[in-house]
Amino acid sequence: MAISRKAVVLLSGGLDSATTLAIARAEGFEPCAISFRYGQRHEHEIDCAKNIAASMGVARHVIVEFDLRVFGGSALTSDIAVPKDRPIEAMAGEIPVTYVPARNTIFLSFALAWAEVLESSDIFIGVNALDYSGYPDCRPEYIAAYERMANLATKAGVEGETRLTIHTPLIALTKAQIIQRGIELGVDYSLTSTCYDPIPSGEACGRCDACLLRLKGFAENGIKDPARYARHDAMQPRSGDAETDAED
Repeated sequence: MAISRKAVVLLSGGLDSATTLAIARAEGFEPCAISFRYGQRHEHEIDCAKNIAASMGVARHVIVEFDLRVFGGSALTSDIAVPKDRPIEAMAGEIPVTYVPARNTIFLSFALAWAEVLESSDIFIGVNALDYSGYPDCRPEYIAAYERMANLATKAGVEGETRLTIHTPLIALTKAQIIQRGIELGVDYSLTSTCYDPIPSGEACGRCDACLLRLKGFAENGIKDPARYARHDAMQPRSGDAETDAED
């Protein structure tokens, strides 16, 4: 039996990162999960990340702590209202206030450092360029540029011991396709948290962009979302109505 290779997987506790973790495992990697407590308002996702890592048998899961609230500039790290009940056109129109400046660059830097220590040449991140095309750090060209930089910035890369690859298995998938793939791999989506503005007990608002996009993805698969929502009237859109609600 072939020895599995270690891979660092960015695990936020959300639907996309959980699916990415499952894909890494299915591809024969030994996933080492990394999560971040960075001052985000949706702290509940850290507990979800722990539960997801445990459910998938991740041997090592580290949580890195720093505080981006000292900079602010995002609805997720400062006192800026999270957009609610937005139509699909508004979501795709411009970079939303839920964008956290340089977040993926920071996250990938930590993942890169850990990968080098682990002697791993593989990092998995669940970025998606379809649903949040306005996020500059979710684009294929950004990932390609970061990968080039990483191979210039590490001892392993410079000495030619290994070449780092950043895997983005979800980058060209719709939310419905991501969910379908996760279901095929046995992902328990009841453990995940997607909401940008959950209530303190963890229930999702059902109205932010992330919730609407998630609900639409499940509706398009004809499946009830197992997540807990604070508003029962905002829970499960019918597949026929989903097009007017959101897309991710």
